[in-house]
Formats: sequence, structure tokens, C-alpha cells
Amino acid sequence: MAKRRQGVVMTETNRNTAEGMAEELRQLVRALQMQDRNDLILQALGVPLLEQLRIEAARGKLSRLLITKDFRFVLQDYDRREIVMQPVHKAVYLLFLAHPEGIEFKNLSDYRDELRKYYWQVAPRSMDREQIEESVARLTDPRDNAISEKCSRIKRTILELMDEYSASYYIINSHTTKHIAGSQRIWYERLKVINLPRELVVWEEEKGNR
Repeated sequence: MAKRRQGVVMTETNRNTAEGMAEELRQLVRALQMQDRNDLILQALGVPLLEQLRIEAARGKLSRLLITKDFRFVLQDYDRREIVMQPVHKAVYLLFLAHPEGIEFKNLSDYRDELRKYYWQVAPRSMDREQIEESVARLTDPRDNAISEKCSRIKRTILELMDEYSASYYIINSHTTKHIAGSQRIWYERLKVINLPRELVVWEEEKGNR
């Protein structure tokens, strides 16, 4: 049996497709808005889903992130605003940019050499070698809070340049995945990841030439 809403005939077939359900939802929302019942829409969606939708909406207006030859981080489509960071923060950011699959903090020691390489690339020549080694050791020590502090500093810097929903794509986010092995073993993978689509990361010079 077909249903008619706002002049559109909804059959049982097209109502069961994703597109059909989206159209029906659109019509229901429109009908509630005509009755001035946005409160019921918000109640039906719930705050967590509403936040997710806002983040998804921000995706369409993301800026390209240009990384220049001298390792400045420039938001090309946000009036070329620069994400100004100290060398240690740049090194951390480059590490997570290089791993879109994410990294668990507890496994950072596996990435020590890579982090050291990025730190050497971005550090001024006058920077003391021992200072770099000490910083890398602290950042990759799971007992030290240094990596959390650096990620928090990066987050604050990015939030000064854009709204929180756009920023969620540029900051180093937490992403928890639940794994189930058989019926007895359950464990959680707590990854840190930068959600920015990597096609929006623009290198002024190719990595292999640096």
C-alpha cells in the first residue's frame, strides 16, 4: 500500500531503501517544522547524533592543509591562516598525519625512530641534539604524560583558528574500537588519529625530495 506525503507517493519498495527512508524522514521533519515543533525533532535525534551531524556538515567546508618546504602548516582555504606550532608539536603532528590508521599511545615506542626523523626535519639547526633525544624519549614513554600535553596544545592552537566541528578533523582525536575474539575475550583499541581526509593534505615538496 502506498503512502502519500507532501505530494510524494511512498511505496513499500522505495520506503525500504536508504534513499526512501531519507525522503520520508525529510518529509516528517518538514511537517514538524510547519507545526513549530523543533523541540520534538531535537528530542528524536538526541544530542550525540546531532553532534555527529554537525561534524559531518563541517566536512563539506574543510580547508586544504598546505605543508610548506620549511614546514609551516597553512590552511589554504581559510584565508591562508597558519597553524603556528613549536618544532616538537610539528613532529608529533607529522607522525599522526603519516598514519591515518591511527596509533595507540601505548605503542608509540614502536614509532620512536620515525618521530625522531620528523623532529630533526622541523627543528632549527641550533637546537641541541640531546634536547631532541630527551624529548623523543619522553613522548614515546607510555608512563610519561608528555604526548597528551603536546596533543592538547595542538588542539588548543587549532581551536583558535576555526569552529569546533571543523577542528575535529584537524586535531589528534580519540577513536576507540571494540574487538571481540570468540565469546570470552573482549578488548578495546584506543587509537589517536587525525580525521582530515588525506587528499586535503598538500605538500609543497614531495616527501621523497625532502
